[in-house]
Amino acid sequence: MISFRFPVAALTCALLAACASSPTPHAPPPTPPTVLLLSIDGLRADMLDSGNSPTLSRLAREGVRSVGMRPSYPSLTFPNHYTLVTGLRPDHHGMVHNSMNAGELGDFRVENRDAVRNPAWWEGGEPLWVSVEKAGYKSATWSWPGSEAPIHGLQAQQRHPYDDSVPLADRMQQVLSWLEGAPDSVKPRFVAAYMEHVDKAGHKYGPNSPEYAAALRQVDAAIGLLIDGMAADGTLDSTNIVVVSDHGMATVKEDQVITPADMIAPEIARVVSIGQSIGFVPQPGKQTEAEQALLGRHAHYECWNKAQLPTRWHYGHNPRVPAIICQMDEGWDVITPAMRAKRAPGNSGSHGYDPALPSMQAVFVARGPAFAQGKQLTAFDNVDVYPLLTRLIGIPAQPNDGDPKALEQALRATGK
Repeated sequence: MISFRFPVAALTCALLAACASSPTPHAPPPTPPTVLLLSIDGLRADMLDSGNSPTLSRLAREGVRSVGMRPSYPSLTFPNHYTLVTGLRPDHHGMVHNSMNAGELGDFRVENRDAVRNPAWWEGGEPLWVSVEKAGYKSATWSWPGSEAPIHGLQAQQRHPYDDSVPLADRMQQVLSWLEGAPDSVKPRFVAAYMEHVDKAGHKYGPNSPEYAAALRQVDAAIGLLIDGMAADGTLDSTNIVVVSDHGMATVKEDQVITPADMIAPEIARVVSIGQSIGFVPQPGKQTEAEQALLGRHAHYECWNKAQLPTRWHYGHNPRVPAIICQMDEGWDVITPAMRAKRAPGNSGSHGYDPALPSMQAVFVARGPAFAQGKQLTAFDNVDVYPLLTRLIGIPAQPNDGDPKALEQALRATGK
């Protein structure tokens, strides 16, 4: 064997010269684990302790859960789903209600597919899948609110529109196919999927009904199929899984329902949004009359001019917010006469109430290589989820209302 010997001083000089003449190559940073965000619409935080969600309980044991997550005002589906993926409160991202009117844009209703797919309604925020695509990575969405519109000209490369006829097992298989088998260079950095079943059962039968419990078991079993598939193909332990809901659910007794006309005559004020956070616009020349009729405390609700809403709601500055907002007391609904005629006898359920109420608290469960194990978190605002997700994905956060330190307690300690 031939050996080469150099004086130490000469070797040192040679190395220094080499460093000065050409930069030392650096290995590319490791690809962060994929982030999987699952939403169970309408799942109340305390229902995780009902015994109807063994898969979620397993994820919580192996990761973290919160005692509750405060939705943003109003505690409705589209506003809060968009908050979760933008970090902006509804007053800032512009999806201020499930039903809105915005002048030249006309009316927005969640059942209006043309409105849902119109990017003009959504461009007040930049959702995660758009940021991921801008960063040069892939993303995938299964009917997450907002994902059907080309926001800032971009959508997830892989996506499926809302279709409640698709069985949960098929949805989970689609998500699994996105997660498995692809090289890291083309594997989605972010996958988001939405499930509406618990919310539908809650609205129709109430959160304490057997039907609500059965819907939770159904969704939990579907997530279990996904987890088993991920374990089988080796992606489970290399994926950060975050399970959330958008809001909770409260019981509405059969006789605790009124119509907009019970609140004010339509010739004095036009109703823009109904449900639990009610928006009115005074008819021309009727501003004073509308305010006299609506503002202040009533038997089952309270009304404010939009500029005087409680500051803790962070709501009322967006031009899409109607001039007068009335907030129903927990357990009371405002619906049209036609909707009231179709409502089945017995208790039902609703959300849209004050986000501080226990019944409105949403779910947060997370498991994966980034998360601590077996830890329970104190309650936090749902705007705080976004900066956590951008950190996990490995992309810069856009301007947002979240606190990047709020969920540091959920993360695995460095070096463990």
